[in-house]
Amino acid sequence: MNQARQAKMGGFLVVAVWAGTALAQAPAGSGSIYTCTDANGRRITADRPIATCVDREQRVLGNTGVELRRVAPTQTEQERNAYEARRRQELADQARLREERSRDKAMLLRYPNQASHDAARNEALSQSTDVSAVAQMRLGELKQRRKKIDTELEFYQGNPAKAPASLRRQIKDNTESQEEQQRFIQQQEEEQQRINQRFDAELQQLRKLWGQTAANPAR
Repeated sequence: MNQARQAKMGGFLVVAVWAGTALAQAPAGSGSIYTCTDANGRRITADRPIATCVDREQRVLGNTGVELRRVAPTQTEQERNAYEARRRQELADQARLREERSRDKAMLLRYPNQASHDAARNEALSQSTDVSAVAQMRLGELKQRRKKIDTELEFYQGNPAKAPASLRRQIKDNTESQEEQQRFIQQQEEEQQRINQRFDAELQQLRKLWGQTAANPAR
């Protein structure tokens, strides 16, 4: 009697395990209804994704007819490439926006008001002016030296070709040195223009940031 009962219980266990396995292996669409309208305007219904509607949205309904979800159309390679390009552009724009915000924050910390910005401009210009002043002084010395050389050259009727090699060398060196100092002075003038342009552009942006900060102190 006990053996018969154990055999019967064993049979129930086998059936239960088989039923659970079958349920687990059932397709995801089991019990769902797929519906769509194809390219010809026909309404199609099936118990699995509809191949003729792969290029359009499909509705998935439950047994009661309630919509469970929607299946998006399958993208073509061209559509996927376009999507990826848009996504890359969005990420690049987001990175650029974060960089701009970080730069604006750093600029506000460095220049909380126009007085601090004006002081930084004057400091930058002062450094360039000092360098240019040294070059101007050196140029003046070279011009004074050239007068002495020209005085010596008068003994040779002002013709360098008749002057000795040492005097000709002095004339050549003095000319090259003056040209070098003039180029250096010109470079400093251009540098001062760049400094003013940079600070002008910063000031334009800072005025916007200062205005925003005044309007929204918490920010």
